[in-house]
This record gives sequence, structure tokens and C-alpha cells, in this order.
Amino acid sequence: MKTIQKISAIRNSSLAILTGKFKNRPEYNISTIEEQYIEQQSQGGNKVIMLNQFRRMIYIVLLDHKKNEAVKREWIRGKGSDVAASLNDRKKKDLVISSLLNKKETIAFVEGILLGSYQFLRHLSKPEKNTLEDIFVHAPTVDQKHLNEIAIVSDATCRARNLVNEPVNYLNAKGLADAFELMGEESGFSVEVLNKSKIKALKMGGLLAVNQGSVDEPTFTIMEYKPRGAKNKQPYILVGKGVVYDTGGLSIKPTSGMDTMKCDMAGAATVGCTLFALAKAKIPIHVIALAPSTDNRPGFNAFAPGDIITMHDGSTVEMLNSDAEGRMILADALSYAKKYKPAAAFEFSTLTGAAAAAIGHYGIVCMGTASERIKTRLKESGNNVHERLAEFPFWEEYDELLKSEIADMKNIGGPVAGAITAGRFLKKFTDYPYMHLDIAGPAFINHRDHYRTKGGTGVGVRLMFDFFKNLAG
Repeated sequence: MKTIQKISAIRNSSLAILTGKFKNRPEYNISTIEEQYIEQQSQGGNKVIMLNQFRRMIYIVLLDHKKNEAVKREWIRGKGSDVAASLNDRKKKDLVISSLLNKKETIAFVEGILLGSYQFLRHLSKPEKNTLEDIFVHAPTVDQKHLNEIAIVSDATCRARNLVNEPVNYLNAKGLADAFELMGEESGFSVEVLNKSKIKALKMGGLLAVNQGSVDEPTFTIMEYKPRGAKNKQPYILVGKGVVYDTGGLSIKPTSGMDTMKCDMAGAATVGCTLFALAKAKIPIHVIALAPSTDNRPGFNAFAPGDIITMHDGSTVEMLNSDAEGRMILADALSYAKKYKPAAAFEFSTLTGAAAAAIGHYGIVCMGTASERIKTRLKESGNNVHERLAEFPFWEEYDELLKSEIADMKNIGGPVAGAITAGRFLKKFTDYPYMHLDIAGPAFINHRDHYRTKGGTGVGVRLMFDFFKNLAG
């Protein structure tokens, strides 16, 4: 979008009227006959009534105020996406939103438009671009700062989608680090990229082992946003899995399981783009993001099932499945994070098919050792942005499944509770409050789901922005 602007008077453009009960106004330029049609159609529940005046479109979005607040906002996000699609189909360039709803509901509609208008066109020789460019908002409950903020968060989410949708021949580990450097320059957070020699010096055995089969060198990107007047004395840490392509290594995936594996760096995209949004919006919270990155290939001296790997913290891992590579690189990052003495760490990864099988693309599987207060706040943010959290048990008994006879532990736990044993494996490398968020289900979808467009979804960015914004008060 070129313009998202609050206006004081309704102009004669395509119009979306957000209300609980429709009441005509002269500035709407709706005729008596059209008003009668609206009244006939407006019986019962949530709905959108569309008028085609040829030179412009009118959408009356009727919201049932009896619904749960979070449910209402998600419904209206979807309708924002539908209205954007309708306008783009008709080659319309601008939209006026006249809202009698509250601030959060109005912003949700704008958010649906922004996220639903996303396109990934970079590799098309003759792309058909969306025409909708300018949004004007006439609403007493909304200020320009609210519009600016939702524009920032939506942009950050779409940047995460871009990274996930980019194929590995255009975005390898170095390319991902370069993208984070550019975002840091634009929004105001610092970036340090560790190359292979520095990773070796840090003895990050997990990251180096996964990289053994690749011609491209690994990277370890350290991003820090430390604003003046930060509300927290100890930093919060975000850790994201940056496997830019996952063949499964020597434990190779079938072709059907490999088709979308450019998305295996969605966790890294989430944490980097969250930092971008926080810095751009100047949220006063000190946050550090870590992104270990490589591809996982079966070439060269690829690590083999049965290998014993010495990790960054000095512990040893019996690697029994090279397709369980994400936890190997994340373990090094989580161990490295100890140096910051974090208030808490949140790790995002497309880690297990078990998590995706358990709840599908409808939410995020989470578990961890963070306080109930942090978990509650995280779940509240998940409900706010409809990136809901399903907390799995995190019982110590699951550690039995990871025991090895020849190393400190194995990198897989067997055929049961795969999502949980992955989380328990990673917990071993922490000494601070920790939350594991498995986004394998929602990070990449094969069909459009309203404002969640096909491909990368950018899941987690809106969740963590809401979490940190609320934390800042």
C-alpha cells in the first residue's frame, strides 16, 4: 500500500462501512432503493452486503456484537481480505473505510486488507499486480499512530513471507543473513553475522555437522534491538531455525516431503522480522534474535546416522536421523544464548511433522519452562492475533526416550511424542526460562486462508509483536 491515512471527511471513492447496524448517511451517497436493498439483506448475524455502483464499490460490513471479541476480530480480518480481493478484481485503486466499530475491530479490518493483499511476484516475467494502493480511514476511535503501527506489523509479516517463499537458489544461508542486515539498517537494530571460521571457533558442532553436506557455508546471525529507556533489565531472546532448505540429509525425504522445504527457515524469518517490527515501531523492549542458518544436504561429508556430535556446550549427541537437523542447530544457538542471561527465550522452528499432524495449520504447538505468567501472556497474544497456542505437556519422563548408551543423548526420541521429545532435547541446552514454539503446521500453507495467502504465512511475527507491545505497557 502506498497510503494508509486517517481522514476527517468521507471522499467519493469505493467505500467500506463497518457497523453493527446500518444507518444511511448523506455522505455515503447511497440511494433510497439501495438503502431498501441493504435493509432486506441485513437480517441475521455477521455478513457483508455489496453494492456495485460501477464507478465505485460499496461494502456494508455488519458485525454481530454478541460474538466473542477475538472471534469478531478474526472474522473482520477475513472480510478485510475479501474486500481487498474484490477491489483488486475490479481494478480499483483506493478505498475509504467508514467505521463505527471500536479501535481494535477497525484495525483488524485494515490488517486483513494489508495481509490479504500480499503477493510474491519477484520471479514472474509478467506479473499481474494488485491495483489497490490507498486506504483512507474515517473513524473516531482510530488515530494515525494506530494505522502506522498496523502498517509496520503487516509489512514485517509480509517480509517474513517473502523470505519463506524465496527458493534456496536465490536465498541461501548468507543471503538470509544479508536480508537481516538490510532490515537492521532500515529499522534500527544491530546485526552481526558470524561466518564459518567464527562458528568453528565457538565450537558450534551442531550447526557445523548439519552444514557438512553443503557447498554453501553456514551463518550465525546475531540481531539486537536495545532502545533507550527499555522496560526490561535482562534481554528477551528470540531464536529461529534457519534451515534454508532441508532435503533430510542422508535420511533423505521423499520428493513429496521435500517440495516445500524452502520454508524450513520460517523460524529465522519470524525472529528477524519481529525485531524489524519492534525497532520500526520503537517498542521499548530490549530483544536479541539469534538465527543459525544452513541448508541440509546429503553431499560431500554429510553427517551420518550414528555419528556423535560435540555441541557448543560440550555435551555429546548421538545423531540417529539427519532429518532431525533443526534441533541440532537450535541447540547451539540456545546454548550460546546463556551468555546474555535472558529474562526468557522464545524459539520458533518448523521442527516436527508430529506438531503439524497434531493440530494442523490452525495453531502453534508450544511447551516450555517459562513462568505461568509468561505463558498466559503469550496465549493472550495468540488469541489477539489469531495465532493460537496449543500447549503440550513437558514432563521429565519424556527425557527417558532421548537417552543414549554411547553419548549424552540421542537427537530423536522414537515413534511417540515426537513434538515433545524435540522440545525436551532443546530444553537441555538452556538454563533460563524457555518456550519452544513449533510452527511446522502454520508456517507454510498450500491454499489461501483469507488473509493468510498461499505459501509462507509469516506466522509468529504478529504474535510476538503483540506480546512485547503489551509487555511494554
